[in-house]
Amino acid sequence: MNLQVILNEDVPNLGRPGDVVRVRAGYARNYLLPRRLAVEANPKNLREFEHQKGQAMLRREANKGLALKLKERLQALTLTISANAGEEGKLFGSVTNIDIERALRERGFDIERRKIMLAEPIKQLGEFTVPVRLDPEVEAGLKLTVAAS
Repeated sequence: MNLQVILNEDVPNLGRPGDVVRVRAGYARNYLLPRRLAVEANPKNLREFEHQKGQAMLRREANKGLALKLKERLQALTLTISANAGEEGKLFGSVTNIDIERALRERGFDIERRKIMLAEPIKQLGEFTVPVRLDPEVEAGLKLTVAAS
């Protein structure tokens, strides 16, 4: 006998959160339901899930709007970080996303360092464009100048 369930979390080889899937009754009763990976797909749970999905969509849209405003402010900004440098423009040390986060905080931006997508630390003087992921769908390019102190 099969049972319909709504997945709460990502289950390998079965589905993603929000998917309504048919599984064997034993699998649902012994594995999915006790671990709260899924709930039974009855009319009440389906209505509740649709309501939560609508609320999440509204929150996502609001966050995306805030991220777009922040993107405009970030792209208008040119951030300058001074570092000790030797000859030929090589830095003693490097500029990392932590340094960029601190400099942004001094300018009044509250952006976590995990959102600063620096592929590798900067070890040269010069101008760089650093991608900052503000939202899963919104990415800004921050102009960064590394100058000798």
